[in-house]
Amino acid sequence: MTSMALIDDLDSRILLALDDDPDATVLALANTLGVARNTVHARLKRMTAGGALGPFSRRVAPAALGYPLVAFVWIAISQANDSTAMAELAEIPEIVEMHATTGDADLLAKVVARDPQHLHSLTSRMLRVEGVMRTNTALSLVEAMPHRVRGLLEAARR
Repeated sequence: MTSMALIDDLDSRILLALDDDPDATVLALANTLGVARNTVHARLKRMTAGGALGPFSRRVAPAALGYPLVAFVWIAISQANDSTAMAELAEIPEIVEMHATTGDADLLAKVVARDPQHLHSLTSRMLRVEGVMRTNTALSLVEAMPHRVRGLLEAARR
């Protein structure tokens, strides 16, 4: 788990304002929130540097890039090769998220693919990574609830 500075009330207000208007300029945010432009700029810079704000590319829908299929792949790896295997798996661009987990598998990867055949080739590629012992794949049929944080930001304001 990474360590980062907690988001305070003003940070939450800035992020909620950006959620309402993602194209808002720093000056517009400052005017909306009634704080100095330099304060908004410094807060956004601090949150980005501290890891509280991820890269803009996280907002891009993989389906818009031709990857409409989403799958979750549980990956069992040899403990002797875990860091090497994770590094090599991270080189596969279609693995868009990966978590070390407890349970029967060591990693859970969120994978995007063009179609089922492409997914098959991706899981085959994963199995060729040194240290990967087996995979288990589940297709996402529909995104029942997209990634969300707004409720947490609103709770941080209270």
